[in-house]
Amino acid sequence: MSKTVELNHNIAQLSPADPDPKPNKKLVPKKPLWMRIGVRLQPKINAIVARASRIGNHPFYETHNFPWISALEENWEAIRAEAANVLQDLSTVPPLAEISPDHRRIAPAGKWRSYFLYGYGYRVDANCDACPQTAALLKKVPGLNSALFSILVPGTHIPAHTGVSKAILTCHLGLQVPREAEKCRMRVDTEYTTWEEGKAFVFDDMFNHEVLNDTDDTRIILLVQFRRPMRPLGRLVGGLFIWAVKKSRFVQDARRGVAKWSEQRH
Repeated sequence: MSKTVELNHNIAQLSPADPDPKPNKKLVPKKPLWMRIGVRLQPKINAIVARASRIGNHPFYETHNFPWISALEENWEAIRAEAANVLQDLSTVPPLAEISPDHRRIAPAGKWRSYFLYGYGYRVDANCDACPQTAALLKKVPGLNSALFSILVPGTHIPAHTGVSKAILTCHLGLQVPREAEKCRMRVDTEYTTWEEGKAFVFDDMFNHEVLNDTDDTRIILLVQFRRPMRPLGRLVGGLFIWAVKKSRFVQDARRGVAKWSEQRH
């Protein structure tokens, strides 16, 4: 039995008739005053970043703008093998809503699971050590912010939302894609895309986007967030904003959640 089939079999056991609570912003802890001020400033900061972007301001970007992506695509089977090894029992992989309370407004409980390798610059040592080839490839990503194996079980819908900052772009590398690929898709702004095993795409998650897995299979990707190529003013303003986010409860709660899970697992 292949690793991929084993992975599908284990994940399928986590798909009951959906007794979980729906995503709800009321489940998200109230933000402190300084974070609420930051949210109000976000549009102005994003406007500065967009003007300073060296690659324009678009929902999607050509991967040739980011030479390091070719190494991920060339080694995707090794990455998938490491993912299969650490995701054999998905019941031990925490749902994103559990380790990051701020994601409860969009994350269906128990259905969107994340195996973190990096989170806002913080390396999850035990997880990276368990995936040495993937970790070595990630070290070569300029401006690496976060990296994780992102899992969507059958019937998952992540509702429309936006990200944290235009200073960050997101790369998805397909590792396990449902057989009915057209029914597992993502909308970014007005454009739709699907995943392909061994292929990557890059998008700006500050454009409104949503994800749907309307199949009986599980989707697994390597998700990599990295700094947008920018001119000096954008690097300064965007960098300060990301630094503040890194120190915020939003990230520190998630960091503690990942650390607690990692200690229990290892």
